Formats: sequence, structure tokens, C-alpha cells
Amino acid sequence: MTTKDFQPVYAFQKTLTSHGQSMTTYFDKKGRVKKVEACMDNIAPDQTIPLASIIDHTLLKADATAEQVAILCEQALEYHFGAVCVNSYWVAYCKAALAGSNVKVGATIGFPLGAMSTKAKVFDTKQSIKDGATEIDMVINIGELKSRNLAAVANDIREVVRVAHKMGAIVKVILETCLLTDEEKVTACLLSKEAGADFVKTSTGFSTGGATVEDIRLMRSVVGPEMGVKASGGVRSLADAQAMIDAGATRIGTSGGIKMAEELAASQK
Repeated sequence: MTTKDFQPVYAFQKTLTSHGQSMTTYFDKKGRVKKVEACMDNIAPDQTIPLASIIDHTLLKADATAEQVAILCEQALEYHFGAVCVNSYWVAYCKAALAGSNVKVGATIGFPLGAMSTKAKVFDTKQSIKDGATEIDMVINIGELKSRNLAAVANDIREVVRVAHKMGAIVKVILETCLLTDEEKVTACLLSKEAGADFVKTSTGFSTGGATVEDIRLMRSVVGPEMGVKASGGVRSLADAQAMIDAGATRIGTSGGIKMAEELAASQK
């Protein structure tokens, strides 16, 4: 048998169908991901959900001013974005600016490193929800994940989810995929799902890379259709957003939402 004829043998595989696509994930005997294949159904994309409604209009820079946050909220209202996503300090400000609208307020927790205590994350979550946040974007403890201290990672996620759900907010778990192996991405997705989180999210946008189509496909294949998948970091154009949605994303985190909305409007003329 030649090398060309050789086909790798996998211990088992899992196939999921969701959002007009089929995902098959192949595992070795130790349950590690070895390969992911995606097959898009030959159907037109769902046009019933407006793109703007799944955009988290984002401003997370350390030097963001009150004036810039105010503009962020004005833009979210004008373009009918689903939510704004800000650092927790600005939540109350955004809540007041968006009062009476359908635009939600999302707060980042443990941002951008994830290396703060679980108690601190829980406290910040509680305060953010009291200030008006209905969505919590938390960063996992990346170092503990890479150290294989999975109990600590699971507890970190679970405690934030527990208090957020009790107070009526949803949780998106930020994996920071650019720092993880495929095996670690799968582990983080499974931990998030087991903890009852509502979304898994690719990136903070503050590390070495952002969302990729391959990561979205992998994450969707692991969490199945029950959870949301948020593509964040480096999603700047309508083409970028559509590629992420085609791969399984149900939410887009970006500071480029206005450009996307204008591109979409121009394409429909």
C-alpha cells in the first residue's frame, strides 16, 4: 500500500446538522479532535432574521470616552443593532441612553485576560446586571484550561452562569480561540455547554487573532443547535459576517456594524 492510498482511521465520529449545514467531527481513541468536515446545504440563506439584529455593536477600548460611548448608543439606535457590548463601567450609561428601545446592553466580564478570581467575575456580573446589562460576555480562565485544571474552568463558568440566569441575563463564554489548540477549543465548548451557558464566543479581539470560519465550524459542531455561537474579533465587512453566519454563527460582535449595514443596503438597491 502506498502513502497515497493510506487513509487515516478515526476511533469515532459525530455528525450534526444545523443552520443549513452538516458538521462531522472525527475523534481519536482519547476523544481528541482530529478532523472537522463541513458541508453546506445548497439552499438560500435565511432572510427572515435581519443582519443588524444579530450584531453586538462593540466598543471595548481602554481609552473609550463618554462621548464615544454615547455615539455607540446613537448608532445602535439608528441602525437597529441587537445590542451594544461595552466594558462593565459603561453599562449604566448605555442603559440610560438606550432606555425605551429594543437594543440590549452587554457587559464584558474578566475582560480581556480572563485571569481574575471567580468571585470577582461573579461580583462584576451581579453589578453589571443591576446596572442594566441583560447579556454577559465572560472570558474563561485560559491559563487553567491550558493547565488542564478543568474543574476550575468549569466552576468559573458555572458560577457566572448561575448568578446571571438567576438575575435574568444570558451568558456568552469567550474562549480566546487564537490561544487554544483544537482539542482545547472542544473542551472549552463542552465545559460551557455543561455549565448551561447560552453562547460560546471566539475572541476578545485583544489577543493574537480573532474569529475564523474554521473555529466557528468547529464550535458549532461541538455545541450543536441548542447554543448560540458568536463570532468576534476581525469581523469587519459584510462578506466576513456572511462567512461566519454560513459557518454557524448566530451572533456577530464587531465595531464594523455600520459598514456592514451600509454594504447590505447598497447590495439590495
